[in-house]
Amino acid sequence: MTERVASTRLALFGGVYANLPALEAVLADIASRGAEPGWCLGDLGGFGPDPEECVNLLRARAVPTVQGNYDHSIGHRLADCACGYTDPDDQRFAQLSYDFTDARVSEASRAWLRALPAEVRFEFAGRRVLLCHGSPRRQNEFLWESAASEPFLEWLCREHDADLLVCSHTGLHWHRALSSGRHVVNAGATGRPAHDGRPGAWYAELTVREGALEVSFRHVTYDTERLAARMDAQGLPPEFSETVRTGWWTTCFGSLPVRERIAAADARLAAAPQSR
Repeated sequence: MTERVASTRLALFGGVYANLPALEAVLADIASRGAEPGWCLGDLGGFGPDPEECVNLLRARAVPTVQGNYDHSIGHRLADCACGYTDPDDQRFAQLSYDFTDARVSEASRAWLRALPAEVRFEFAGRRVLLCHGSPRRQNEFLWESAASEPFLEWLCREHDADLLVCSHTGLHWHRALSSGRHVVNAGATGRPAHDGRPGAWYAELTVREGALEVSFRHVTYDTERLAARMDAQGLPPEFSETVRTGWWTTCFGSLPVRERIAAADARLAAAPQSR
């Protein structure tokens, strides 16, 4: 029997990336809006300084969590994060981040990460929901908005028996309402900004009103300067703390499609001070 979620509002977030202040801020915002139950879509480690603390917080709050590729690798003591990067610079930064996380996670946390489900299904307001990290096909598949056509998304939902598919992994949030009435949502990332010049965290909020599904994305602020200083003090790459401070990515560009690159470049140009 498929579990039914009685609530008419859901909160979903992914890409915690060992960023404890961001995780705390998102959980507080979710609770303040009555959007619980909240769901974590995985990737608890990497990038930030506090992987063990993030695991402990999710476990203490009993936040249901889907396993991300990072969680699978850390849980099974694999050699790398299996993030799916092909660019050499992305791979180098990913390995530095992975090694940092791997050295700071307890055996109890590894066992918990190892046991997390790769996907979760339930019924929400009469809709069959499928939660995953990358995609239903592959844990580390990047579902970018510009690269995911409507026919492809329709096929993906139909093939995997989902009316509402929610994923993460790319770090950029988006939503597509399909002509069939199905929905695909990428919840974005909590632990790293969305490459838009806005420091802070993001998560997705799904609300049903009079049978219609509404999807919105919440931006949550926290003390980014304090986190960046801690990252610097612990020897993480300065590129990581620069991203926290500025809201612009300094790594992980290799997989970014052209349209997302152009959109970020346009936003950065618009935000830059105009010379007179």
